[in-house]
Amino acid sequence: MISTLDLDALQQKLAGTPLQDWAADLPAQLDARMAVGHGDLERWGAAVNAIPPLQAEQVELAERLLLDGPCDDATRAQLKAALQGLIPWRKGPFEVFGVHVDTEWRSDWKWSRVAPHLDLRGRRVLDVGCGNGYYQWRMLGAGADSVVGIDPNWLFFCQFLAMKRFLPDLPAWHLPMALEDLPPKLEGFDTVFSMGVLYHRRSPIDHLFDLKDCLHRNGELVLETLVVEGDAQQVLVPEDRYAQMRNVWFLPSVPALELWLRRAGYVDVRCVDVSYTSVEEQRSTDWMRYQSLPEFLDPADHSRTIEGLPAPARAVLIARKP
Repeated sequence: MISTLDLDALQQKLAGTPLQDWAADLPAQLDARMAVGHGDLERWGAAVNAIPPLQAEQVELAERLLLDGPCDDATRAQLKAALQGLIPWRKGPFEVFGVHVDTEWRSDWKWSRVAPHLDLRGRRVLDVGCGNGYYQWRMLGAGADSVVGIDPNWLFFCQFLAMKRFLPDLPAWHLPMALEDLPPKLEGFDTVFSMGVLYHRRSPIDHLFDLKDCLHRNGELVLETLVVEGDAQQVLVPEDRYAQMRNVWFLPSVPALELWLRRAGYVDVRCVDVSYTSVEEQRSTDWMRYQSLPEFLDPADHSRTIEGLPAPARAVLIARKP
C-alpha cells in the first residue's frame, strides 16, 4: 500500500526546499514501519483494495468534502461495503459517490471555526496528528499548495488511502509516523497544525517546541486543544480519566496556553475561537459504534464530565515563529 502514497511525487514537490533531504529518506523509514505494521493492517488493506475504480468528476473541498461522478447502485453498494471495512470512522463527514460516511465528529463544524482566521493560499502545510486526513483535504480546498499529515495510527492511514484513490493527483500525503519521528530542526513548513493533540502530551511545552522546529522563520502555528476557564496560572490535571480518556494530561486556561506559547518562543499569539463541544458535534453513529461524548458527560448536567470535571471546551490559537 505504500506505493499508493506516491512518494516520488512528494519528493518532487519538496525538491529544492528545506525538506528535500527528509523526503529522500522517507521510503526507507516507511518500509521499516511497514515491516512492523499492525495486526489488522492486512484486513484494512484488503478493504482499501476492494474500493471500486470510480472517477470523481465533481470534487468539492472548500465548502465540504464531496466526491461524485458516475456510479450505479451495485458499485455504490460495493463502495459502501469497502468503506465500512474501515470502521470506526472518527473525523469527517465524507460524501463519496452517494455514500454518506457519518463520522463520530462533525469535523466540518470545527473547520468552519478555524478556517476564517487563516490564509493557506500557496502554503506548504504540516498537519500533526492528522487522523484520517479529513482536514488535509479541507486545507487543499482552502488553497494550500501541499499538505503532509503525520499520524501513527494505521487505521487512519488506510482511511486516508481510501480517499486518495479518488484524488491521486492532489498534493496530500499521509505518513504513518509520529512527530517524534521527524528530524530535529526541520524548519520547512509555512503552516503547522496541531489540532486535538496537545492534551495527549505528557510534556506539552516540549510539544510546542517540536512544532516550532517544523516551521521556518515567520511560519504560523495553528493550535487547537482542550481548555478550562481561569487565569494564566490555571491548569487542570485530571487525577485519572477525563471524559473517559486516560491519556489526557494538561488542560490549561486560554491565558495559560498563551503564556506557554510565548515561553516557547512564539510571537503574535492570539486566541481566535473558544467553543464547547456539543453532543451533536461528537456522537456515536453507524460508522463509529462505540461510546462517544453523550456517554462521557454527566447525564444530569452536560456542563460536567462523567468524572465531575468541566465539560470539553476547545480553543483555537494562532501564533508565529519569529
